[in-house]
Amino acid sequence: MNTPSKSVCSERHSSSEDEPGTAANGESIALGAITGAESKSDLLSKELKSSQPPFNADSAPTGLKAYQTLSRAAAPIAKLALQQRLKRGKEDPDRIGERRGLASQDRPDGELIWIHGASVGESLSVLPLIERISLRRPEINILVTTGTVTSAQLMKERLPEGVIHQFIPIDHPAFVAQFLHHWRPTAALFVESEFWPNLILAAREHVDFMAIINGRVSPKSFQSWSQRPHTIRFLLSAFDLIIAQDQQNQDRLTALSGQAAKTFGNLKNAAPPLPADAEEVQSTKASLNGRPVWLAASTHEGEEELIIDTHRRLVQEIPDLLTILAPRHPNRGHHAMDLLRAANLKGQQRSKKRGFDPSTDIYIADTLGELGLLYRLSTVAFVGGSLIKKGGHNPLEPARLGCAILHGPHIFNFVETYADMRKKGGAALVRNERDLATSVGRLLKDEKTRSTIADVSRSTAEASAERTLNLISDEIFRHLPKKAHAAQ
Repeated sequence: MNTPSKSVCSERHSSSEDEPGTAANGESIALGAITGAESKSDLLSKELKSSQPPFNADSAPTGLKAYQTLSRAAAPIAKLALQQRLKRGKEDPDRIGERRGLASQDRPDGELIWIHGASVGESLSVLPLIERISLRRPEINILVTTGTVTSAQLMKERLPEGVIHQFIPIDHPAFVAQFLHHWRPTAALFVESEFWPNLILAAREHVDFMAIINGRVSPKSFQSWSQRPHTIRFLLSAFDLIIAQDQQNQDRLTALSGQAAKTFGNLKNAAPPLPADAEEVQSTKASLNGRPVWLAASTHEGEEELIIDTHRRLVQEIPDLLTILAPRHPNRGHHAMDLLRAANLKGQQRSKKRGFDPSTDIYIADTLGELGLLYRLSTVAFVGGSLIKKGGHNPLEPARLGCAILHGPHIFNFVETYADMRKKGGAALVRNERDLATSVGRLLKDEKTRSTIADVSRSTAEASAERTLNLISDEIFRHLPKKAHAAQ
């Protein structure tokens, strides 16, 4: 069933497409990795685990048992939800069977690690880890699951050769059982994923080792789950290892799970620079004809209006300014165009025309997977989801590409990352459109300050990348089953 109650599931913040069954409480429980003193963490983990009974699905709290019972009876509703999503373009018609647990590929012989990332951000963040696993254990097969059409498209483009991608089945017992029966994973790594009870509980019965990596729990979600402590502790007890993104999430996951979560840094720190075709970067820059340009990236509803107002303030001093607006969800491009018409500004959608018209005021980059190009076009970038209460998006992407970074006050998804960057002078806080206009204008006019901030942000991002990946991969390999399990 894909319409779980508030007491069981929670909503993502980062997905570019909603999955059927998103809960109504507006919270996400993305699970992951952090940093910390390993010796203390290991001791605490042993102490906490020694007081916990072995995992037993039959001892699930009443709320979870009720959810399982209701979901068994809800197959017609789940199938109807899939059909509705098909009509809205949110499912791949050629692969819809995968959402019912029907595999579209054969399982390869040998050991298989299953990695699940709900949507775009999670699936991209795990690419360096996949490469590291393949390098250290080339005999291991890897299965990656995601839940959105957008993430599937990106995985097709970026997964290493030989890595299998499938859509995750929706959370109905029969669909989950079909998926697990076919793939029979040796280990399962859940990356910043929401909790789907049937999937987690069934996986625990079939998989030797389960871990949460790059885990995240928002403050609001933590408060919500704290009101249902038995449910969340039971679900988290299914995992052998919990690695969180940062110290705050480590503390929250430890409190919710009763076991010591670890932290080695945000796995997104280890991601390589976003790709872009070098020739296209060069030709696109040439088409700008020297116009000053800045980028507002990964914006959400409520932020586009602020970006438009910022542009109107800036053109009073920089009349030939080009603002590039890249909505977090590309399908918001039409809405952004409506806002520009209402503001009497000339807009242009990249999805309809690739080049820049000289008369364009704001260029709407409503395409998928092109932030690598867009960050290379601009030396100043505002990272969205931060002027409204979305928690912000990954500042390390523009940092790796040499942008001076601005962000709003709502950054609970990347608190430590931003704090580290600001402490070293690699990012600046803006609280509203007036602050944003002032900061963008100053940076565009002051090349020395702009270059200094960009250099600091780049060095900060690169310094943490290899260290984070090494620590996280070492911890995972330390816990993986030593012996390969061939398919039976």
